[in-house]
Amino acid sequence: MPTTKGQMVAQSTKIQTLVQDALKEIASASAQIEGVRPPDPERVEHMKELVGQLGTVRGRPLHYPYIGSGVGRGCYVELEDGSVKLDLINGIGIHVLGHSHPRVMAAAMRGALSDVVIQGNLQPNREYYEFSKKILEIASRRSRLKHVWLSTCGAIANENALKACRQKATPARMILAMKSAFAGRSTMMAEITDNPGFRVGLPEYQEVLRIPWFDKHDARSIENSLRIMKEHVAKHENNVSCFTFEPMQGEGGYNVAPREFFLPMLEFCREKKIPVWVDEVQTFTRTGQFFAFETLGIGDYVDVCTVAKTAQTGATFFTQEMNPKPGLISGTFSGSSAALSAGHEILEVLDKENYMGPNGKIQQIHNEFIGMLKRLSETSCRGKLESPEGMGLMIAVTPFGGVKEKVDKLTHALFKNGLICFTCGHGVYRLRFLVPAVITSEDIRCAGEIIEKSISEIA
Repeated sequence: MPTTKGQMVAQSTKIQTLVQDALKEIASASAQIEGVRPPDPERVEHMKELVGQLGTVRGRPLHYPYIGSGVGRGCYVELEDGSVKLDLINGIGIHVLGHSHPRVMAAAMRGALSDVVIQGNLQPNREYYEFSKKILEIASRRSRLKHVWLSTCGAIANENALKACRQKATPARMILAMKSAFAGRSTMMAEITDNPGFRVGLPEYQEVLRIPWFDKHDARSIENSLRIMKEHVAKHENNVSCFTFEPMQGEGGYNVAPREFFLPMLEFCREKKIPVWVDEVQTFTRTGQFFAFETLGIGDYVDVCTVAKTAQTGATFFTQEMNPKPGLISGTFSGSSAALSAGHEILEVLDKENYMGPNGKIQQIHNEFIGMLKRLSETSCRGKLESPEGMGLMIAVTPFGGVKEKVDKLTHALFKNGLICFTCGHGVYRLRFLVPAVITSEDIRCAGEIIEKSISEIA
């Protein structure tokens, strides 16, 4: 078969040499990032000016005085003031392989050689095909999912999921969703998100029916949630379009639930022919398997699933029965050529380098990081740090009884001392960590020291 000009570019030894030369230069700079360090005094005012100007442009200041320099090393990232931080939030979950990962950067460079910056659903290039094929192959291993549609982010992936469910269940429009859910910040996803603070001034459409999340302190929690689901369905018979949930809640508090919590509700939805949409925008690749529905063993119940973040773009999966009719979903933007290429490479790394499974690297990291938090909670931080829990690389802990003001103050102290994390939950506020899959034992030890120091300062 004749070689295309695109193949000539991709196979060019000259271009491959240039890419390798660029990677060597980046690696040389990255290697000089050896750990947490304070700002360079000569760059402090420069950073302050940049942060202020960016806040003015946005119309709102940055949460942290963070502007990256463009170089990092694994868990560590350099900022424009010359400081180095231990990054344990990863762009709210995007950078699962950390900063300046050579294989990810090489893939992004190869993708950037494509003739277009952005690929779409009308005119995809090979990067779109390769990424779609790989991620669908992974999704279909332990589920009935047969098709995938790409989009630029989790919110749009979720919009596509909801449209597919409503089309299948037409004319039903009500949505079964969990209390403390987070689905995104589009108008409809803000409605599904159970946080009034995220939709101030927006109209209420009254289309979401809430079900309580699992309460480990309530022996009847599973029974009560199923009962409330049944009551909603009885009241809105033939007007329920889907049941959506995060297998582990993110923004809502890093709330976990056992398989036994979901099974009765999933069986009931199957009985009532209510489509099941699993929102894995944040859990994808982070729970010890590629999908949390695999970790929980509920893949056979999934009709629609959404991912984003670590995938580097958004994706909506459908079973054969849920595949939307032509015209319902589309999208000029499906992802940049660089992002699609990098996303494919990330999937290859995670798939072939022993990250997944009960004895994989992710579970080992989870055990070690949770162990560090437990030691702190039982020793120097007793009474100030409690309830470390999560799944895989999604880990949370409650400091200072979950009082918002103190937790917020602690996150800024952590940032100042060299560790980046974020908060989650409402009512009880928690520290959340999206731990990169490349973290080492030494990095975890460093994180523990910074957490201990910062809690001591706030207390």
